[in-house]
Amino acid sequence: MSYRLGVDVGGTFTDLFLVNERSGEVFTAKVPSTPADQSIGVLHGIARVCEKAGVRPEAIDHVMHGTTVATNTVLTGTGARCGLVTTRGYRQVLQIARSFVPGGLGGWVIYNKSLPMAPLECTIEAHERVAANGEIVEALDERRLREELTRLLRLRIEALTVSLINSFANTAHERRIREIAGEILPGIPISLSSEVVPEMQEYERTVTTVANSYVRPRVARYIANLKSKIEETAQDVKLHILRSDGGLAGAVSAEEYPVNLLMSGPAGGVTGALWVAAQAGFPNLLTVDVGGTSTDVALIQNGAPRLRRETTVGDVTVRASSVDIRTVGAGGGSIAHVPELTKALRVGPQSAGADPGPAAYGKGGTEATVTDANVVLGYLPEMQRLGGDMQLDRGLASRAVRKVADALKLPLLDAALGIYNIVNENMVGALRLVSVEQGYDPRDYALIAFGGAGPLHANALARLLGSWPAIIPPGPGVLCALGDATTAVRDERSRTYVRQFSQTDAKEVRSILRDLSREASKSLERDGVAKREITTGYQVDLRYRGQGLRLTIDVSLEEIAQRGLDAISRKFDAEHKRLFTFALDLEHEIVTLRASVQGRGIRLKRAGIASGRSDPQAAVVGRQACYMDGKRLSTPVYERARLAAGNVVKGPAIVMEMDSTTVILPKHHGNVDRLGNILIYPDAHGSPKPAKSRASAARAAKRH
Repeated sequence: MSYRLGVDVGGTFTDLFLVNERSGEVFTAKVPSTPADQSIGVLHGIARVCEKAGVRPEAIDHVMHGTTVATNTVLTGTGARCGLVTTRGYRQVLQIARSFVPGGLGGWVIYNKSLPMAPLECTIEAHERVAANGEIVEALDERRLREELTRLLRLRIEALTVSLINSFANTAHERRIREIAGEILPGIPISLSSEVVPEMQEYERTVTTVANSYVRPRVARYIANLKSKIEETAQDVKLHILRSDGGLAGAVSAEEYPVNLLMSGPAGGVTGALWVAAQAGFPNLLTVDVGGTSTDVALIQNGAPRLRRETTVGDVTVRASSVDIRTVGAGGGSIAHVPELTKALRVGPQSAGADPGPAAYGKGGTEATVTDANVVLGYLPEMQRLGGDMQLDRGLASRAVRKVADALKLPLLDAALGIYNIVNENMVGALRLVSVEQGYDPRDYALIAFGGAGPLHANALARLLGSWPAIIPPGPGVLCALGDATTAVRDERSRTYVRQFSQTDAKEVRSILRDLSREASKSLERDGVAKREITTGYQVDLRYRGQGLRLTIDVSLEEIAQRGLDAISRKFDAEHKRLFTFALDLEHEIVTLRASVQGRGIRLKRAGIASGRSDPQAAVVGRQACYMDGKRLSTPVYERARLAAGNVVKGPAIVMEMDSTTVILPKHHGNVDRLGNILIYPDAHGSPKPAKSRASAARAAKRH
């Protein structure tokens, strides 16, 4: 009997989702994260979830892991000391960068640009030149190169990047430099831009490859450490790491190209949310993943998450495909404070994290956090044990929030409600970035909330946005781990192909896309994915002739065969009009062609729950004093495991489960569907049926 394990490591908790691949039976666990060495928390979690399942760790044959190691390395500036080899004349490519200053007209006054990840003193020039068509204009001067590489050796670099002008058209010089560097700098990992991102635009290609080098040693050590420790208890296990685009990478690929892991952690939540919502029949979603440190949001349109070609972490933007996720420093551990200068309440982005954590954890924290506010408001019942075994201390939470209340000269409950409301507004700001600011009306979308703290805020967020229903899936605290466990191995290949439509034809474009598909499929086959299980998607980066901006358009080979290049241009015009309100009567120009391949994820069948009447009285386990919408209320508390399909939970109400707590506000109600989801609506809104048929929902679930 084999098991597949999904592991999601967050700033506060590590979540695990164990699946019996034959029966589909699932087991979950949540344990505190161990920031000093994340693998320790993972091993604790494996022991816990295996104990629940009644199996030994040896039964696990696949581990799917979402990690924030690459992200945190960039954010904290703790990556490798990087050397960089550029073409002569391009030594300052990272310093020149792109002319962009965030903020208003005076933004340059306060904008502190971070230093490049490859310092100028560690950057050398190669005497060589390749033309845009791939022709060698100047041969590589190997004698000078050896002298410069020897200088880098004395500077004790820990990783090396090679990024030459036009190397996407001819890789010969980059590959030769790697051979020479391997002799002079033995043991130093080397990243080539022609392998990491073989596309035009030298700055984007260089900064992406440098970022790959910057995080590579640390990611490689983490993966090797985790793999060795897992193998001590679960022999012959296959370790896969979640990519930023929602697919999986093998351990070797993740070590070589860690730049593709920068949004690894949040991507698992989107994948899990999509899997749940597809079965429930909601194709259009706003996803809200509220953890201990941050909130990650995304938009799903017609059963597919929106992808973008760039990934941004801090103020570093690299060219790597990722789910379009926006992050805000607002989570259960976000610290509330009142600056002396303004006397205005602020929440986050500073976080108490896992150690010491919120004051209510009783681990030494003294600052008021969002979790403490929820405890004071009564949203986290005193009878509940967080994660199944952590008792929350209301007295400590009240003492922490009292400091904020005194600074604001407000009653304790009003101060706690202020913290709750402000953090909700912070989350709504992030949700507007993926919806309103991209031309989507949030009222056309359901909102699915997960993460340990997501269901506490779901009802309030949906009310602010008008996004109904607010969906609370079963086991929301471990949904990211579910996404890790159920996703599939993925890879992609791209090629710069700058051609106006008049300079190429549909036959040539289809031929290149097929070649890219074959190249990408080889990496999946090396990971053991059968050829019959591989599916392929195609994308074209397109622009108007003379335009700098470009948009990524999804297309199929069948569409190109039937309608030629018009199949691409029509989609581009429609997207351009949606984003910018107009389309231009200019010739279209292809910039990049791309093929993405994906294996088949586990086919997990989600069992329904028992049916019952509308009255959920059988699930009531007590009452709790709460403070909602400025009023003191006595609120029923429900045990989620006792709810039945067809139950209608009328607000105000609190629903407890092992890994999370759901708050239903007054004048709202939660319908329990056949799969155990709680669908929250305003009383005046009614409860409309899902937006598409069960058959189409099932097709979407099968795809993802």
